[in-house]
Amino acid sequence: MENQRYILLIALIVISALMYFAWQAEHAEHDDAVVEERQDADDPEDDPDLADRREADPESPGVDGADPESPDEVSDESPTQQIPDREDDEGKRIRVTTDLFEIEISTDGGDIRQADLLQHYKSSDDDSPFRLMRDEGEPFFVARTGLGRDGPGRDAHYEVEKDTYHLDDTEETLEVPLIWREGDIEVRKIYTFKRDSYIVNVRHEVENKGDDEWRGFQYVELLREPDPAGATPWYVHSFTGGAMYTPADSYERISFSDMEDQDLRRDVTGGWMSMLQHYFVAVILPDQEKQYRFYTRALPGDTYLVGMSSPWLVVPGGESKSTENQLFIGPKDQSRLTAIPDIENLRLTVDYGFLTILANPLFWALDHIQNVVKNWGVAIIILTLFIKILFFKLSSISYRSMARMRKVQPKMQQIRERYADDKQQMNQALMELYKKEKINPLGGCLPMLVQIPVFIALYWVLIESVEIRHEPFILWIQDLSSRDPYFILPLLMGLSMIVQMKLNPPPMDPIQKRVMQVLPFIFTAFFMLFPAGLVLYWLSNNILSIAQQWYIMRQYLGPEDRK
Repeated sequence: MENQRYILLIALIVISALMYFAWQAEHAEHDDAVVEERQDADDPEDDPDLADRREADPESPGVDGADPESPDEVSDESPTQQIPDREDDEGKRIRVTTDLFEIEISTDGGDIRQADLLQHYKSSDDDSPFRLMRDEGEPFFVARTGLGRDGPGRDAHYEVEKDTYHLDDTEETLEVPLIWREGDIEVRKIYTFKRDSYIVNVRHEVENKGDDEWRGFQYVELLREPDPAGATPWYVHSFTGGAMYTPADSYERISFSDMEDQDLRRDVTGGWMSMLQHYFVAVILPDQEKQYRFYTRALPGDTYLVGMSSPWLVVPGGESKSTENQLFIGPKDQSRLTAIPDIENLRLTVDYGFLTILANPLFWALDHIQNVVKNWGVAIIILTLFIKILFFKLSSISYRSMARMRKVQPKMQQIRERYADDKQQMNQALMELYKKEKINPLGGCLPMLVQIPVFIALYWVLIESVEIRHEPFILWIQDLSSRDPYFILPLLMGLSMIVQMKLNPPPMDPIQKRVMQVLPFIFTAFFMLFPAGLVLYWLSNNILSIAQQWYIMRQYLGPEDRK
């Protein structure tokens, strides 16, 4: 049993993982196509009212049997059952600009219909702001808020004082008020933006000028379509869909297909609801001390909804009361997510998959190194060095085993030739040789297998962390999250693999030898499509491995054995 077989096994595992990522991406696109086909069957293409289908309303998100007299109970009303579809033209847009946002709010419904993130670019080739939310183009993604029952819902028309709001350099907060009046009820919906914050506060102030009691509840909803096919590369299978956190059930992802299968209705005290995508997220952040109804819906028009409704708000005649909640709309920046007061485990929206337990400390280390060197590419190289130091002893065991195996290669060849027609006798003779020379056939493989989870975890760190998005390294590498435009790093990586193969004992089996010869070219082709940051890690790891292996072989082999 030779080390070459285990190297092939490791290569097979890595290639299988790459193929699995590709299959997941294709599978997700297939699921989206099935959903779209099912929706088309329910909603014929000749339906002229696509906009209304996009804004179709969910059923009641309330608690069955809730006491209608108790303001502490979650509403059992639907925020939209009382709100018929509008058929008139859309209201005007209010443009809000802060240091981080450029947002458009419609006076019809008072919803956030567009959100541009000024500190994040569309792509490495396009420095226009990244558009996270939009009601035109793909994918449709908006944030909807209102008061259910007798308050202003989706069909409400708000009055505004002006069309544009701007956070001046001397201001720390910016309030955008919208006013709705009907009979004796006046509602002020106030969006509050803060400097250097992706949190948007939504407050509804209700003034009851009549004699009768007014009752209603606040709802906050996120509506989104799946990404169009080909929106992300095949090697990036980042989850897009809903997610929620509750103290009772911890973190749960809710895919669009899950929403298709079943509506979610859950009463929660503490926690949050979100809509995830690669690098970015929108999160509903309710009051952590009150009970809310979390819910999801699959709507007509291939649109999906996550939302929450608040406890009842009861306003007696002649009085005023308010209710408020928050939205986080922005990047999955872990320092910002963890800094939000009173909200637990929001960093779970950065999904590193089943190796999160390894990925989190890797990102922590990478982030702290970057804070010192101020270059993510240099930080990746330094982290790779630290990982090699951490696994130095294990790698040394592997390389010593390879060196011993190379030293006895002539004797192994003699045994193979002598017992070419007797496999059992040949294997027995090989085992006796291993025992005599104190060689462990597994010694070259097991240390490498231990390191594979670290590689996969670091893969997810480099793929999923928005902190690395569009970050430059040197010269031609201006975006570590995109592939090398000139394929220089992948070619160097392939060359380093060839050097590594030369240091390993050559396989005796002709088939294995041919596979080992083409393996560097297969990996080079794969890595030409991978983000430059990941290729930089693999190249750095190969160079350090070559140096370590060369040093150990100098100790264990004489000049004639190293040929």
